[in-house]
Amino acid sequence: MNDFSFGMNISDICGMGLSFKLDGFRLMYVLIATFMWTVSTLFSLEYMKHYQRKGRYYFFLILTYFATVGVFLSADFYTTFIFFEIMSLASFVWVAQDEKPESLRAAATYLGVAIIGGLVMLMGIFLLYDLTGTLNFDELIGLSAQAGLLREIGYPETETRLWAAAVCLFVGFAAKAGAFPLHIWLPKAHPVAPAPASALLSGILTKAGVFGVLILTCYIFMGDTDWGLFILTIGVCTMLLGAVLALFSIDLKRTLACSSVSQIGFILTGIGMAGLLGDENSIALHGSLLHMVNHSLIKLVLFCAAGVVFMNVHSLDLNKVRGFGRHKKMLNLIFLMGALGIGGIPLWDGYISKTLIHESIVEYRHLLAEGLVSGIVSGTQMALVEWIFLVSGGFTVAYMTKLYICIFVERNRDAKLQEEYDNKKKYMNPVTAVCLLVSALVLPLFGMASKYTMDALADISDSFLRTESMEPVNYFSWANLRGGAISILIGIALYLIVVRLLLMKKTDGEWEYVNRWPAWLDLENLIYRPVLLQALPFVFGVISRVFDSFTDWIVVALRLTVYKDSPVRGELKEGNIFTYYAGSLVSRSVRLLSKVRALFKLPQLPERNYVHEYAVEHDTFKESSFIITRSMSFGLMLFCLGLVITVLYVFIKKIIW
Repeated sequence: MNDFSFGMNISDICGMGLSFKLDGFRLMYVLIATFMWTVSTLFSLEYMKHYQRKGRYYFFLILTYFATVGVFLSADFYTTFIFFEIMSLASFVWVAQDEKPESLRAAATYLGVAIIGGLVMLMGIFLLYDLTGTLNFDELIGLSAQAGLLREIGYPETETRLWAAAVCLFVGFAAKAGAFPLHIWLPKAHPVAPAPASALLSGILTKAGVFGVLILTCYIFMGDTDWGLFILTIGVCTMLLGAVLALFSIDLKRTLACSSVSQIGFILTGIGMAGLLGDENSIALHGSLLHMVNHSLIKLVLFCAAGVVFMNVHSLDLNKVRGFGRHKKMLNLIFLMGALGIGGIPLWDGYISKTLIHESIVEYRHLLAEGLVSGIVSGTQMALVEWIFLVSGGFTVAYMTKLYICIFVERNRDAKLQEEYDNKKKYMNPVTAVCLLVSALVLPLFGMASKYTMDALADISDSFLRTESMEPVNYFSWANLRGGAISILIGIALYLIVVRLLLMKKTDGEWEYVNRWPAWLDLENLIYRPVLLQALPFVFGVISRVFDSFTDWIVVALRLTVYKDSPVRGELKEGNIFTYYAGSLVSRSVRLLSKVRALFKLPQLPERNYVHEYAVEHDTFKESSFIITRSMSFGLMLFCLGLVITVLYVFIKKIIW
């Protein structure tokens, strides 16, 4: 296990202080983030040339970088949360950059998911700190095992509270990672965000969410089979759903976004297998870690290549970008490297990480058959998981084949447009070409020299993952190649049967891609917007208004009952007893003076209602004098109400727990 690590604490910032740590894994991802931001920034110089408000884009590009680095260097959940929220709010601007209606709607969805996830994560932090008194990762090691021991001796409440905190934290991290069912922002945000930003959203920001899931699994729940099954279930659902959505999509960047959802599912599947495998978890954790790295680098290449297409075509519709890449050898090579990498084709990096995750499933099945692991998952269920894994890999091959053939092989239905595409020789500047070519060539390099690249990256992360170095793996043995071959064959079959026959139709003698996905199956419009983004804010808004008016209701009730005004010659409608008698005295004096003036035939004084005038003056003075007191009283009453609720919560918690 690699013991390289450095720590740093800053105690005077953000109340609880900030805590950072640098080890092999963290250093690796800081370097990956720096590389990806460098490539994306250089590509942005060309891509953003015709955009407005470029200064805003670059400012938040830099801010998001520092926030993301802060997340990966964090050594406790509080520091993670601080930088996590800065990262989410700063990257929101990317999605809304061009300020079109669809961009603002997607940005609202992204922000809504980020805020809800952040609030749930914060609740998890409160619960965890209340349970343990610390948020430091290293001090939380083995917490699940300790809670399990307490459960066995008759104290199950500790484990219940731990799971409540962990699930809240997981929701916050899963929302950013794009895991099912919190994946809805990815397919909406990527098509509208600038392509360099999409590369970072998919390649790095989702990994910040996975970073949190790794912390929960490797530090708190290491060896906990229940937690492993929970993560595995989420991972399998995410893996398959994202792949199906990507296959049905006819939008270039939306396809890549749904692909990101699926690849996050592959990563979570490996993390879940680590929980099930117990002490034999190194192959699963190394597979998940390496797929994190591979997915980051692959999506940098693919999204930037998609950005090159969009720069020239100004569309992401497959029917419009169709044929653009014909005779464009550089772009063809760049996109092909990314497609082969994410498809898990042997000799490319994606094959290495997917092979390790697949081997973790196979190993668990062997251990299960030999009775060496607990049977929380049956052999039949694990066989189903393996086939979903292989089929999801087949879907990946199918939708990447669909994109590659559409852009680089097929001709556009519009002959004039195809001729324009063929004649377009300068479609990206030399800086963009060099950056993307270097990024693309890294992918086969990592795959072909896996012993010196992939394995080395896994080894330097052992300290963070809290696992032992993995035994050497023969990635190109027939047993390992067979899994990749099955996925490739499934992908070819899906492309020929599903894509060519179901997802295309003939119009005016030409084939075109069609969207067969039912509109009503959009989870955002079906559930999230009407429930989470509209109904819940309305309900909580009503509740807030009720509490806001609660003090006024109390004051009115007291005024009408206990402090009801005493009647003076009938109930006074304004002023008080002093203004009433003073006004009455002045009125009588004026009437007497008027009679005296009449005797001397002098002009009469104007008639005035002194009782009303004095009452108005009194009320004005009273309102001006007590406005600060009223504000202070309102605040104090709300404080008291919150204090009462807090005391009730503590009292109920003591009774239950």
